[in-house]
Amino acid sequence: MSEFLHPLLTFFRELLIYGGVFALLALVVKRRAVFDAMTKCRQEAGTNLGLAALNALVVVPLFAIPATALAAFLDGKGYFGGFWDRLPEIPVLLLTIVLIDFVAYWRHRLEHDRALWRFHATHHADTAIHWLSVQRKHPVAKIISLFFDLSLVIALGLPPWAIFGATLIRGAWGHFIHADVPWTLGAFGEVLVSPAAHRLHHIRDERLMGTNYGNTITLWDKLFGTWCNPAPYLDCETGIEEGTRGIWGELKRPWEARYRQPAKTIDEIPDKFSA
Repeated sequence: MSEFLHPLLTFFRELLIYGGVFALLALVVKRRAVFDAMTKCRQEAGTNLGLAALNALVVVPLFAIPATALAAFLDGKGYFGGFWDRLPEIPVLLLTIVLIDFVAYWRHRLEHDRALWRFHATHHADTAIHWLSVQRKHPVAKIISLFFDLSLVIALGLPPWAIFGATLIRGAWGHFIHADVPWTLGAFGEVLVSPAAHRLHHIRDERLMGTNYGNTITLWDKLFGTWCNPAPYLDCETGIEEGTRGIWGELKRPWEARYRQPAKTIDEIPDKFSA
């Protein structure tokens, strides 16, 4: 029983750490308005925690099976043998982040296509976006991200320590960019995805959902024409036309009748919004 609950307990220990950090951030930034903000996101935060627990308990352990099989097949070396071991650690770590972000960028863009949007819509449903919004993922969407995001770096034989470190950094940054703060990060926001840039991706206006797909760096958005300056859209309204749901509603969402009907082109980006 303890082995069964171990992934869940580990996950919630990490969430407690994040919770402490973002609680302090909220107190510093929002001050007296912090309680209004907590009340506003209370119900959606409960849904997000429920989905996070389900994914940690069921989806993540299941993913360990194919990941272990792939690692065994590649014998821990991938297609470049011990090449990475001869390079300095910091460049290897940075390269790992860039490569994971590259795969995640295209996975994210595909999730905005009609075929996969039904599963990704859950992530966009928060009307009061906050740091826990990063955990609002339908189990199918969680499986897709786990299966694809690390595939390239595993296949290239990047060291396990680098993959683990990159995953920790990207995970922490993913929580940060969902925080309810209007920060563009100034000059750093030209290189790193900011909370303001990612909030724009969650904007209620579906035309602008087709921008700023990156998790950590802006490189791939700028290279492939999906970057949009968030400065004119600070504190924009978030959510989707289909509305928010409780945890059971989010689990059922992909099979609602609306998703079997012709859909809008969510990935369409008007010229005036492109970089």
